[in-house]
Amino acid sequence: MKFDVAIVGSGLAGLSVALHLAQSRKVVVISKRALLDGASNWAQGGIAAVLDSGDSHAEHIDDTLVAGGGLCDEAATRYIVEHGREAIDWLIAQGVPFTRDATAELGFHLTREGGHSQRRIIHAADATGHAVQVTLEQEIRNHPNITLLENHYAIDVITSNKLGAKTVASRCLGLYVQEVGTGKVITIAAEHTVLATGGAGKVYLYTTNPDTATGDGIAMAWRAGCRVSNMEFIQFHPTCLYHPYAKSFLITEAVRGEGGLLKLPASAGAQAGQRFMPSHDERAELAPRDVVARAIDAEMKKRGLDYVDLDISHKTPEFLQEHFPTILARCLEFGIDITKQPIPVVPAAHYTCGGIVTDLSGRTDVPGLYAVGETACTGLHGANRLASNSLLECLVLGRSAAQFIEQQPKQKSTPLPVWDESRVTDADEEVVIANNWDELRRFMWNYVGIVRTTKRLERAQHRIRLLKEEIDEYYANFRITPDLLELRNLVDVASLIVESALSRRESRGLHFSRDYPETLPKALPSVLSPTLRKTA
Repeated sequence: MKFDVAIVGSGLAGLSVALHLAQSRKVVVISKRALLDGASNWAQGGIAAVLDSGDSHAEHIDDTLVAGGGLCDEAATRYIVEHGREAIDWLIAQGVPFTRDATAELGFHLTREGGHSQRRIIHAADATGHAVQVTLEQEIRNHPNITLLENHYAIDVITSNKLGAKTVASRCLGLYVQEVGTGKVITIAAEHTVLATGGAGKVYLYTTNPDTATGDGIAMAWRAGCRVSNMEFIQFHPTCLYHPYAKSFLITEAVRGEGGLLKLPASAGAQAGQRFMPSHDERAELAPRDVVARAIDAEMKKRGLDYVDLDISHKTPEFLQEHFPTILARCLEFGIDITKQPIPVVPAAHYTCGGIVTDLSGRTDVPGLYAVGETACTGLHGANRLASNSLLECLVLGRSAAQFIEQQPKQKSTPLPVWDESRVTDADEEVVIANNWDELRRFMWNYVGIVRTTKRLERAQHRIRLLKEEIDEYYANFRITPDLLELRNLVDVASLIVESALSRRESRGLHFSRDYPETLPKALPSVLSPTLRKTA
């Protein structure tokens, strides 16, 4: 199969690139499940952008830099913030049904979230990501220049050096993908390949991410020779619903932005019902996510709690129905009436702030290969992502990547080899993969979580080496399956997270080490290079 552009991932980043390119290019969008199964569809809070005359780019930039722990790239932050309004205007033009407010300047309701100095989050009630994705989905499905391959797993990108080309710089020529239903592997040739595969939350036992968030793009780019940066900064969302049957359900930051209070639960005894955030940070519930997550983690460990309470029952039922209908309905399914009682919450892995090193056109170290969205590291998020900046980055850099690709001259076509289908399936493969998957996620949660030590990180590193040897043997000798592909990618990403964490001898943003509790005077990104690793 031949295309001008192959896009791996069907979240907001991937769909943005596809729609901006489809007028002039033949595009394929590869989604490993259904089109709406990615993390973008789960996003509740909204999109941060300067949309009111009482706000300013300077304030939004400053809020981002403060939350990012001094590690944000200021030029990237400025570029993305300053292009925020046109990104929102584009979504409005596509018909996204943002929540209206007749009294607001733009005519849409703006909310506020932790770390923001102003109300600047445009949203569609508490299901913004779903509203955006459903709107764009129809355009994707109906566009004559876009081919959609759902239920197809990307295996690896194909580079010229893997084909034995004697060139100075390797170039990406396309990729291999596996059709889930048949197991058949398809070779896709593309002049430009865009990785928009999202983050790696499933490397942890507890996460707000969907099952698709297995770090595929980061792992594939690393294996292709791309640098990665800041992988130690995994954002743990402070408030994930605590309930045995509520898998990965996020309680949006906007609940605290609209007055929700964190309190000690009934199991705290005499202190039940007391707020605890004011004793941890002067910004209390509106502190950035890393601060709030560590505070909750500290209270839970200190008092032996399974969860803490998030209480917004002091708001009227009408207010809660208008602003948080999804959360209200979901909690009621589990017997929790948020109009009368608090919501039990715990921190959970939420967002990968690091990723593939790119410029502001999405270019990676390998020509012809691009990365956009959570899988990339532009420097916007630094050591801690500011709430609702993620969808903004997807939109702004999705458009800029598309604009760069449109300007590129045509490339000569290179014949690509087909996948070797001769390998057989091993009977023990599935049970081994399931056990390894579970082991990886548990020790990553226990050893590479919210608070870290060097000894724990080294234990995790040792286990990762053993797992990697076993997985590489399976990958080399037996027929591939989606579970094996995801596990292979997760182990690669886990290794990058641990290696990056061990290299940072300080505590900054989302990375807190008991062995190095101080923050160094100069903020430097952690950068890992597969080229340097091979020559070391």
